[in-house]
Order: sequence, then structure tokens, then C-alpha cells
Amino acid sequence: MKFKNKIIYLSIFLFMFIINNTASAQCAMCRATSESDLSEGGSIAKGLNTGILYLMAVPYLILMIGGYFFFKKPIDAKLKQWKNKFFHST
Repeated sequence: MKFKNKIIYLSIFLFMFIINNTASAQCAMCRATSESDLSEGGSIAKGLNTGILYLMAVPYLILMIGGYFFFKKPIDAKLKQWKNKFFHST
């Protein structure tokens, strides 16, 4: 992979983690209930948003871990091939 592509993927990855604090995903009824609770001084809305973001993040973490193990073997083989090509043992 080219260096430019790595920078792009890294910046997208970091951008997703920076933005996730402001993300709120709720249905209309849950949102109305949590907004009314928040205006009355309750803290249910904050916990609800945190729970939704947690549930959203878990599948992505599983996919990242699975992708690491799926692509590890071909990458290791290419790295070994590259080392043998440029660093001959004498």
C-alpha cells in the first residue's frame, strides 16, 4: 500500500474517534423522553447516548480484530519474501 493511502486511512480512522463524542443516535420517542429528562435535570440521556455508542463500536472492533488475523498471514509472507530479497544471509 502506498504511503499516501496509509495516511488517508489513518486520518479517517482518527476522525471517526474524534467525532464519536458528538454522535447521537436515538429513535424519536427515546429522544423526546431523554430530552425532557435532561431538561428536568436528569442524567438518563447521557447514559443512553453512551450505551448506544458502545453498542455501535463493538461490531467495528470485532471486524478490526478479525481483519488483522485474516490479513496477517499474507502480509507476513510478503515481508519474509522482501527480507530474503534484500537481506541475504551470508
